[in-house]
Amino acid sequence: MSEFKKVSRSENYSEWYNYIVDAAELAQHSAVKGCMVIKPYGYAIWEKMQADLDQRFKATGHSNAYFPLFIPKSLFEAEEKNAEGFAKECAVVTHYRLKSDPNNKGKLIVDPEAKLTEELVVRPTSEAIIWNTYRGWIQSYRDLPILINQWANVVRWEMRTRLFLRTTEFLWQEGHTAHATSQEALFETKQMLDVYAAFAENIMAMPVLKGIKTANERFAGADETFCIEAMMQDGKALQAGTSHFLGQNFAKAFDVKFTGKDGKQDFVWATSWGVSTRLMGALIMTHSDDEGLVLPPKLAPIQVVIVPIFRSDEDLAAITVKVDEIKSMLEAKGVSVKFDNRDTLKPGFKFSEWELKGVPVRLAIGMRDIQNNTIEIARRDTKFKKSTSMQEVVPEVVSLLTEIQDNLYQRALNFRTEKTKEVNSKEEFLQVMDAGGFALAHWDGSSETEEKIKEEYKATIRCIPLGNKQEDGICFYTGNASKERVVFARAY
Repeated sequence: MSEFKKVSRSENYSEWYNYIVDAAELAQHSAVKGCMVIKPYGYAIWEKMQADLDQRFKATGHSNAYFPLFIPKSLFEAEEKNAEGFAKECAVVTHYRLKSDPNNKGKLIVDPEAKLTEELVVRPTSEAIIWNTYRGWIQSYRDLPILINQWANVVRWEMRTRLFLRTTEFLWQEGHTAHATSQEALFETKQMLDVYAAFAENIMAMPVLKGIKTANERFAGADETFCIEAMMQDGKALQAGTSHFLGQNFAKAFDVKFTGKDGKQDFVWATSWGVSTRLMGALIMTHSDDEGLVLPPKLAPIQVVIVPIFRSDEDLAAITVKVDEIKSMLEAKGVSVKFDNRDTLKPGFKFSEWELKGVPVRLAIGMRDIQNNTIEIARRDTKFKKSTSMQEVVPEVVSLLTEIQDNLYQRALNFRTEKTKEVNSKEEFLQVMDAGGFALAHWDGSSETEEKIKEEYKATIRCIPLGNKQEDGICFYTGNASKERVVFARAY
């Protein structure tokens, strides 16, 4: 039974989200406050995300490596802006041993004699430990570029948590690259942003805006932060991925130099980039409905479920022969298929269960269908059902999976378009924020104005879109001159 009460999206979006995560068996709260258990079905979706992204990283020349979970505090402090930016979220290890409590048998206490000589930060991000390592790897331009990705967990001590969207520990990947020139590093930063955008749109069926963060919203320690921003079904924004041009900041902090072709020494240029299990939250909130999860076929662990309708063991045996034939043909086409032949549950229950778990296509077959040489096809995204012939079912399903993938993307894109408005006044701005959506508004470019808007409207500049149109205007908040519109929204 679900831990959360079923509610509609329109009734209570937050509770609806919690219900979907729980009832679709994606994740649950753990015994560790703020941390989650990712359940097998949820992890299977994450594995598909991970596999696709990993392939894209390797296709762009990157290799996977692994670096320690613990970072000596002195290393963490080396890049001042980065350390300051993450300091409030850090978990710190101070001791390395427990011992029996002499005053309370069976209980353990921290051994005061096992205090670490230097405290260890549990990584909130890995720039410090990685750049300390790179110092030993880089001497010459011949050692560059270094193109490394790490699949790992990180810990950020969050006060308010929500499954997948914001948890104390979460899974992610973090790329860390080193280059001989700023041009190479900038190319890498933008290239990885494009990789993320292509994954979000082509695999997750989630349209994104590519842009640059303002100085206020920039990653701590970066010269520039590029991002992809998505719109959820409540009109709020979700930052789906970031790619950072780090300049020479970390190279200078860790004294990472190289000798160039001209024989001169210079500091290395750097990037870092990452996405996390937050993408699971984005997937849920982009497509799902009141009946449960809706999955794009490219990320569905089960793309097709076949439900037999039978009254006797003999019926099930006859249906199974036909199902095995269809299942084999679909699997030969690369389609993942589940035959739900459980005899303890009624077909209606199974229909609801697989609908809740977001399986893109459902096939139903009974004895009458065998006699008529037909089978029922139901698609999850539109709920449309129809009967088709046994001979046509395989090509129809293969075609339908592509159609569903495309439809989900187009549906999300249409929604974003409808909820994106140009605004020119405080009144128009507030209307968009309260209704949910992206406001394209002129801003005077000052951090002070940005902070005032954030405080008054609980809205942030999500990005300055790449290739943004330059146009003279006035800031909707201050009336000062502006050269371009930026994207404001309330966000997760």
